[in-house]
Amino acid sequence: MINVVAAVIKDDSGKILITQRNLKKSQGGLWEFPGGKIEPNETKEQAIIREIKEELTININVKNYIDEKIFTYPEKDINLIALECSIINGNIELLEHEDYRWVSSSELENFEFAPADMFIVEKLK
Repeated sequence: MINVVAAVIKDDSGKILITQRNLKKSQGGLWEFPGGKIEPNETKEQAIIREIKEELTININVKNYIDEKIFTYPEKDINLIALECSIINGNIELLEHEDYRWVSSSELENFEFAPADMFIVEKLK
């Protein structure tokens, strides 16, 4: 089981940041809530702050735990932990992703999300 964190980053108007997976990686081109694996001896909060800094070059703070769900892929099982976050500072630079968008919760259904991220989409609708 791999523990993975996902950031639901909201701006002041309530729009949500979504990112498009790298085309060269597994599930390339699908949309997701950015994040990554929790490293040994790291809390979920520390992991999401680190991952977002590494992938998008922005500093965030964690506001709330949303939910988590175990998802089974053919090659592995992941426990995806969703955390509501906000940006402290910085400008988004795409170091891992193809694209990003700020969308309202009602616009989420217009994007094709990675299967594990769908439970977060449902929570936000």
